[in-house]
Amino acid sequence: RDLGSKKNYIGPWVPKEELIWQDPVPAAKKKFNVEKVKKMIAATSLSTSDLIATAWDSARTFRRTDKRGGANGARIRLAPQKDWEGNEPTRLNKVLKALEGIAKKTGATVADTIILAGNTGLEKAIKKAGSKVKVPFSPGRGDASQDQTDQDSFKVLEPIHDAFRNWVKTEYSVMPEELMLDRASLMDLSAKEMTCLIGGMRVLGANHGSAKNKGVFTDKVGSLTNDFFVNLTDMKYIWKPTGKNSYDIIDRKTNKVKFTASRVDLVFGSNSVLRSYAEVYAQDDNKEKFVKDFVEVWTKIMNADRSLTN
Repeated sequence: RDLGSKKNYIGPWVPKEELIWQDPVPAAKKKFNVEKVKKMIAATSLSTSDLIATAWDSARTFRRTDKRGGANGARIRLAPQKDWEGNEPTRLNKVLKALEGIAKKTGATVADTIILAGNTGLEKAIKKAGSKVKVPFSPGRGDASQDQTDQDSFKVLEPIHDAFRNWVKTEYSVMPEELMLDRASLMDLSAKEMTCLIGGMRVLGANHGSAKNKGVFTDKVGSLTNDFFVNLTDMKYIWKPTGKNSYDIIDRKTNKVKFTASRVDLVFGSNSVLRSYAEVYAQDDNKEKFVKDFVEVWTKIMNADRSLTN
C-alpha cells in the first residue's frame, strides 16, 4: 500500500490490476485548443486570485515522498478534497462551476482546465506588472471519478497549514515557519524557490480567506511585483507583535500601521539565509528575475505529480 501508483512499480511481477488505493487517473484522450480555453477563462468574472488559488490548492497536495496527491485527476472537485477547510469550499465551488463548464464545451479535462486557469491568472498578473514573461503549459492530465477515489486514504493528504497561502488551521505546538519548511520539503522546494513563491503568492492576493491581508506588502494586489521583498526589507518600517502569529508593520515617521504580517512573512526578513534571498529579489534591477524565477517554480509545482509520466 505504500508504493502508491502503479507507475512506481518496477520489475517483471508488476500486477496487471489497478486498485483504488493506487489513486488511479484515466488518461486524457482528447486534444483541445489551449488558446480557446484561455480566452474563455479570461472572459469569466473570476478574479486573478480565484484562478491562482484554485490551481495552487489542486497541485499543492503532491508529496515527493510517496508520489501521492497533485493536480492530475482533478480530485479537488471530489470528496473529501472539495470540503477541506484549506480549500475554501464556498469559493472553490464557484470557481469549479465556471471551469467545469469551460472544460465541457472545449473537450479539455477539468484537471487541465484548472491548471490552465492558474496560468491564465498568472499571465494577467505578469502583464499588469509590465512584464511579458509567458507561463508554460503541458496538457494531458486526466479526470478521476469519485469511484476511483478512496476517501479514507485521501484524508491524510488534507493540508492543515499552508504558508504559501498564509494559513494555519489552528494553533500548533510547532511554529508556522517550521510548518512551512515541512511543506516545502514535501514539495521538493529549495530555500530560494520557497522564498520566491511566498513573495509572489502574497502580492497575487492568493492568501486563504481567513488571512486575507496578512503579508500582502503591496498597494498593487494582483500584479506580480517584487513589492513583498521591497517592503519587507525597507528600514522605514518597524515590526510590532499583536498576537502569537500576527504583527503590525508600522511606518517609523508617521507611526501608522501600513501592513499586517504573520510569523511566516517576517521570517524572510529575520532569518539570515532567507533574508539574503529576499534582498536579492528586492533589488530594483531584479524585478524581471523575480518574475522569471516565480514562473519557473510555479510550473514545477503544477507539473510535479506528472514527473513519472512525462
